[in-house]
Amino acid sequence: MKFTSLLVAAAVMVLLAPACVMADEGMWSLEELDKSMVKKMQAMGLELSAKEIYDGKGGGIACAIVSLGGGTGSFVSPKGLILTNHHVTFQALQRTSSTERNYIADGFHAASFEDEIPAPGYHAYVLLSVKDVTKKMLKAVRKGMSPIERNKAIEMRTKEIVAGAEEGRDVRCRVAEFYSGSQYKLYTYFDIKDVRIAFAPPASIGNYGGDIDNWMWPRHTGDFSFLRAYVAPDGSSAEHAEENVPYEPSLFLPVSSKGIQGDDFTMIIGFPGQTMRYRSSNSIAYNQDFSYPKRIELFGDLIDIFQEAAGADPSVAIKVAGLDQMLNNSMKNNEGMLEGFVKTGLHRVKLDEEKAFLAWLDGNPKMKKKYGDILPRITSLYGKLHTYREKSIVSRFMGFGCQMVRAASIIYRWSGEKAKPDMERDQGFQERDVPRLEQGLRMIDMSFDLETDKRALKYFMMRALDLPEQQRIEALDAMLEGVTGSEVEPALDAHIDELYANTKLTSAEERIRMFGLSREELMKEGDYFIRLMADFEKERKEIEEMDRAFSGAITELRPRLIEAYRKWQGGNLYPDANGTMRLTFGTVTGYSPREAIYYDYITTLDGIIEKHTGEEPFDCPERLISLYENDDFGPYADEDLGVVPVDFLTTCDITGGNSGSPIMNGRGEVIGAAFDGNYESISADYLFDETLTRCINVDSRYILFVLDRFSGARNLLDEMTIH
Repeated sequence: MKFTSLLVAAAVMVLLAPACVMADEGMWSLEELDKSMVKKMQAMGLELSAKEIYDGKGGGIACAIVSLGGGTGSFVSPKGLILTNHHVTFQALQRTSSTERNYIADGFHAASFEDEIPAPGYHAYVLLSVKDVTKKMLKAVRKGMSPIERNKAIEMRTKEIVAGAEEGRDVRCRVAEFYSGSQYKLYTYFDIKDVRIAFAPPASIGNYGGDIDNWMWPRHTGDFSFLRAYVAPDGSSAEHAEENVPYEPSLFLPVSSKGIQGDDFTMIIGFPGQTMRYRSSNSIAYNQDFSYPKRIELFGDLIDIFQEAAGADPSVAIKVAGLDQMLNNSMKNNEGMLEGFVKTGLHRVKLDEEKAFLAWLDGNPKMKKKYGDILPRITSLYGKLHTYREKSIVSRFMGFGCQMVRAASIIYRWSGEKAKPDMERDQGFQERDVPRLEQGLRMIDMSFDLETDKRALKYFMMRALDLPEQQRIEALDAMLEGVTGSEVEPALDAHIDELYANTKLTSAEERIRMFGLSREELMKEGDYFIRLMADFEKERKEIEEMDRAFSGAITELRPRLIEAYRKWQGGNLYPDANGTMRLTFGTVTGYSPREAIYYDYITTLDGIIEKHTGEEPFDCPERLISLYENDDFGPYADEDLGVVPVDFLTTCDITGGNSGSPIMNGRGEVIGAAFDGNYESISADYLFDETLTRCINVDSRYILFVLDRFSGARNLLDEMTIH
């Protein structure tokens, strides 16, 4: 049997088997860890009790884990020191860099608290409590509601619950959806608004191997950095200020210098973003045939624009570095998704699963009456999604690639939303969101280059001009009415030049001033980008209404499908990742990606030197080479290997958002920081394969070695507890 066929067979077995715990699969909510799960972990090497992990009352090692809004970190000192990934901190480094002080290339080390610099746009969220609010949420939904009414009712109830929970408190709350909408939980966080950079290695360590090695194994990347959380002198959350003091967490994690061995128990607590393991064949087909291919094409084109601009001007290279990194990471992720879909035959696997499910329904008339409509209705919904998908993806990413479009969109939309009562405003545009919106508008300068922005806008407009007849953007067509053939591109260039020549949005002060205007006042300004957003408003609302209709309908159907599958298969189903705190566990082990190839679970400094070419991304620092050649490893060398370890693999089940999560041993000591998955595991967001899915972690011994022997950062080592 071919290797691909083996994968398909294994996938079918995983999906059609009873839905119990398979190997190390699952991202488990800590508040719902049951005794059998804890016993399994203890049999594998866990030395802690369930309460020592999480007790629901602010105790347990989970209290040391923080969300960084898209990444994870952990407190590793009593003075708010946060261990996370270099790539999680990358945008902060980019936003504070210049050609004179390039923290991306050179790294950063603050020798004292006073030397630490702000991480613009970064927050640290400390989890305070979790409360089930399912009954309150679902009471807002009535029979006979249209999909849009259902969507708006859920959104309104969400805002009501969040507003009630935040009122009079120094907290940030979120209602999270579980099992596609059959369960809802209220998460309450202490929002630390003053986050500063304490240490980051140079890119030649923190991003060694660059995009070539990204998602690949063997890996030799020192993907770690340190931030620090600050609060007001009275302990309350506060914006950055000189008088702020380091936050003192209720618990921090010790760091292990002893390392790991094969088959050791490991666990990760973090904030994984999104998995989609209970999606139908329609979702797989949509992503495989349209969403991922279109994103790959779009991301690749934008990368070309940014990299060409970066190559021409070092100052522009710094400005676009954050977007370039994000796009490259996303593109390779999407490429891996597609490859994984094909290799596992995931669409066929899902179709076979649904065929077996329908056969079960045919043999159970009561079940068929209750659940027989689900799959046909989901298929119909995806048919409607196809009618505006090209227009939607171009519109959605235009604001990502073009800073002026993003600024104008926020300002124009806010001018309308602010006129409504707070509870009637769209999510993301309530009073609680104003500081975040204003901060985003201020930070645009850190990533904005005029000519690059023009090129990105032209790219998206040219894409829009190629949209199918039924998905045209009317405002753009009107702009070029009567222009055809070879005249289109010059006419578009002229319109774009006119837009930038007649806008004040290139100034941070003007953006904030215009943010404060009413809709009437704003339109009197006559700003061309604001006018453009007004012209695009019809399309935006149409897409939003179609998205609401899809969301309202799908959040009724997907919970019923999961419920039906649970009755069909039996057992417990862990919830998909949704950005909330989760625990995953596994063991240290390698894997075999193809016939006759086996990858060991650990890499070392030997591999860094082997890969060294002297040119990016394999430009090992001279000091690191010197330390290696002189065997100057300090106490951080592995006893068996005789050299400092760099990265290692485990079977822990992670996804985007877990970046920076502490990986711990059975005693709750930090043995490293998770930073990636192997290329073969990218599609595990849809289908976990225990033979291939691996989590890549930077070894704590390499972290300590770089801090000590390479950087001389004794001040950070002295405040940590090292076992």
